[in-house]
Amino acid sequence: MGRHVVSEILRRRLTPTLVVRSDSVQSLDFMDLPRIVMDVHHPDPSGLQQLAACDVLLHLAWGGLPRYRSLHHFESELPAHYHFLKRAVGAGLKRLVVAGTCAEYGLQSGSLTEDMPSLPAHSYALAKDCLHKQLRQLQRDLPFELTWARIFYLYGQGQAQNSVLAQLQSALERGESQFNMSGGEQLRDYLPVTEAAHLLVSLAMHAAPAGLVNVCSGQPISIRRLVEEWLVREQRSISLNLGHYPYPDFEAMAFWGDVSWLKRCLNPDRDS
Repeated sequence: MGRHVVSEILRRRLTPTLVVRSDSVQSLDFMDLPRIVMDVHHPDPSGLQQLAACDVLLHLAWGGLPRYRSLHHFESELPAHYHFLKRAVGAGLKRLVVAGTCAEYGLQSGSLTEDMPSLPAHSYALAKDCLHKQLRQLQRDLPFELTWARIFYLYGQGQAQNSVLAQLQSALERGESQFNMSGGEQLRDYLPVTEAAHLLVSLAMHAAPAGLVNVCSGQPISIRRLVEEWLVREQRSISLNLGHYPYPDFEAMAFWGDVSWLKRCLNPDRDS
């Protein structure tokens, strides 16, 4: 996600400041951009002061993925990211846009709206939901603006290797005759990562914070149709071994995001 957000900011003729770990500096794609070298788990005061001078922080970092059930998420990541963000706003940072996850909705089905309760069903979702609530509580004591972006399913360059389209690409590259997958009838909300980056940057640059907002397409699509359309678009062919894997037990069978609030945030003058 980060590289696409940076590209989107540059496309708008702005210069982002990158916050990167020391072990990421040499492998960074955007070597000529200003950067703050910092470990989220051990932020140094000088780096926090540099960060506080920025207009807005788009916080996309999180470790331990894709092990969604690991206790690491709320035992290690949650306290580290909360204290990092607390120290950043304590140093004077005025605005945050933080990446959340649609998994915070848990096993709820259908069109998911921001006024629905959060009911996380695994450790990663629980940790993200807790961070959101901690930051909301922190706003009672420290003056900063918060946009919490619940991101749904993304695809594109840099996607997780365990995602369905990445696995499909790998199977094709290996020359396999069939692709093992679930029944494929579950409905999800997929968005190109470039479009998600466009939406995140737009939210960051918007005059007013959005609060809690879904970042998604608003259009449900079955996993099977997603795979079949990708194969047609890429002019590739492989036999789909449907039903090889069971449906995941930590997700509802059919859910997608409602984009009404997202549209109102980015187009406040648009008729409802």
